[in-house]
Amino acid sequence: MSRSTHRNRLPVGGVVYFTIAFLLGSYFAFASVQGNYGLFRRIQVEAEGRALSAQADALEEQLIAMRNKTKRLSDDYLDLDLLDEQARDVLGAVRSDEVVIR
Repeated sequence: MSRSTHRNRLPVGGVVYFTIAFLLGSYFAFASVQGNYGLFRRIQVEAEGRALSAQADALEEQLIAMRNKTKRLSDDYLDLDLLDEQARDVLGAVRSDEVVIR
């Protein structure tokens, strides 16, 4: 065997090394995109965070409205219009000069 034919052959160890390196690189690339801590999971968590933040804002607005009504019906400050509205709603009362549409 001459030296030129021996140099053209790729050693088996090199093929195995590059195959393992390629497979590891492919695995880590896949994991960085699709894994538990990957790019897609991060996007999903951020979207859930925005949705929960919007829900928290809506609940905060409801809480402010409920605190306002509670204050307006408290002993310290009584809003007669709100009291009348709440009593009519709970009791189903209607004055004689009103028209009810159902």
